[in-house]
Amino acid sequence: MPRTLRGLVALTCAAATLATGVPPAGAGGDVDAFRGLGTWVDVYDYVPELQTEGDPPDVKVDSIDDMAALGIRTLYLQAAQDDDRIAGATVDRKLLGKWLERAHDHDIDVVAWYLPKLDDVKDDLRRIKALRNFRSGGQRFDGIALDIEYTQAVPDPATRSQALARVTRRARDAVDDRPLGAIVLEPLLLEEVNPDYWPGFPWKKIRDDFDVWLPMSYWTNRDEASGYRDGFAYTKENIRRVRKRVGDADAPVHAIGGIADTAETADYIGFIKAAERRDAIGHSIYDFDTTTSAVWTRLRDR
Repeated sequence: MPRTLRGLVALTCAAATLATGVPPAGAGGDVDAFRGLGTWVDVYDYVPELQTEGDPPDVKVDSIDDMAALGIRTLYLQAAQDDDRIAGATVDRKLLGKWLERAHDHDIDVVAWYLPKLDDVKDDLRRIKALRNFRSGGQRFDGIALDIEYTQAVPDPATRSQALARVTRRARDAVDDRPLGAIVLEPLLLEEVNPDYWPGFPWKKIRDDFDVWLPMSYWTNRDEASGYRDGFAYTKENIRRVRKRVGDADAPVHAIGGIADTAETADYIGFIKAAERRDAIGHSIYDFDTTTSAVWTRLRDR
């Protein structure tokens, strides 16, 4: 959908909100940026300061031209990172601006994501607010997402869950009208594969803070004996459980699959089928750098 038409859709949704008093989707309203085919780029793929031995980044601004040709609708770009090698609250602003503007030139939405470590709520909020405030050429990010998986900084699960709830509540207030996504560990991992990873994950406490859920259904991390190394079964069940855990059978879900360089062709077919069966609003494979050219045809066909 061209950006101008998306703007008209957003205005229509806003009018509906005024008429009914109820936002059309989640606390932040429109989730259009999370729909359709997406791709992922993390800081280790495109930020020069984080490359080893001075190597050039694997993914460059010019890669966005390829994304457009592949039919990608949304770029999920890690735009901030708690790392001493990154001086500011975001990655280099000039570099980030080039990515944002090039993507928008191709009518590709950009969702900026960040991994909160949860040991310093104020510091996490500082980076989230920097993503909200970021502008380049008068343009801003189309959505913001939090990658909720880091456990090392706060070892106690109960304390970590409390910190997460504080971060997400304040993030919700901070991003204003921007849609906020929750990139979450898949329920099958938390409940069956490794229940000790994050026991008591606070689904209900954070559910009102997010507009869309993005479970990381990485079936490639499972072994054959578990029965979960299957793109269809793993994705379908994780989407079902996310909606059940947040108590909303119609919760918007963007399915993330992968990891790309260890997935089989049949897995991609199953992944797409599961996303369709569960009415996911979007789908993507982690990540752009490791997804082969032949796979994009299958991902586009949904």
